[in-house]
Amino acid sequence: MTVLCLVDDDPASLEALTFARKLVAQSHEVQALTLGGEYAPEAWAQAVVEVAAEVVVAAGNDRGSEVMAHVAARLDAPLAANCVDARVDGDSLLLTRQRWGGSLLEEARLLGSPKLLTVAPHTVAANGVATNVTELTPRIDEGVRVRVTRREQPEAGTVRLDTARVVVGGGRGVGSAEGFALLEELAGLLGGAVGGSRVVTNLGWRPHADQVGQTGARIAPDLYIACGISGAIQHIVGCKAAKRILVINKDEHAPIVARADYAVVGDLHEIIPALVAELRKAKGAAESAAAAP
Repeated sequence: MTVLCLVDDDPASLEALTFARKLVAQSHEVQALTLGGEYAPEAWAQAVVEVAAEVVVAAGNDRGSEVMAHVAARLDAPLAANCVDARVDGDSLLLTRQRWGGSLLEEARLLGSPKLLTVAPHTVAANGVATNVTELTPRIDEGVRVRVTRREQPEAGTVRLDTARVVVGGGRGVGSAEGFALLEELAGLLGGAVGGSRVVTNLGWRPHADQVGQTGARIAPDLYIACGISGAIQHIVGCKAAKRILVINKDEHAPIVARADYAVVGDLHEIIPALVAELRKAKGAAESAAAAP
């Protein structure tokens, strides 16, 4: 069985590549397709179509999902999204994939050819893979209608939400867009990033790019600090891969408290300043000790 994996500059692609490598026997190779230049979904899909293998795998991020949808439409081939495991069974694949926002797992059998898969983010530990590079120039139809003409990147030194080791998330309980200054200060001291719930982005307090949840970023930090977030299932989908969850909430019965490893029940506007003060004190003591002869 031959396997092709679509790879871009998102760390989730390495997870998809590891998933693809695990799928085939050690005696078989996985081909990786990476495309330079600006993102153009139809053009990328055409490149995949031209070199498609028996199985094509991509990360279940925005780009991977969009490109694979185009590929499935062009090839009239089956596409299984958000897979967490797959194994070969004769001419078919036995799959385990997330459904209903990750609240349940479905066992399914994928038939047809080629078989197209996307891998649910943060469900596979990425491993290094040795590669050989061959240049490919796909045939691009002049009818391609969509292409990206500009791409906005985070400022240099900005910690990315999807790769941060610490994420501080805020919900309606933060109270306002200005209230996120507290969270920014805490995240800065911890070397982390700030995220928000869907209600926060709907209110315009944070941009959509900062949303953690089923329709936003899916994160897997070492520590997620959820501040003033009730914990709707859509948000839990986005943060459940965190290794540890610390909740700060006035409501001890909030759904997210049941998911927490640690919970502080109280007003975040009192608790976070106290945390910041202690962190600054510890940082100052460490810097003084380092400067001492």
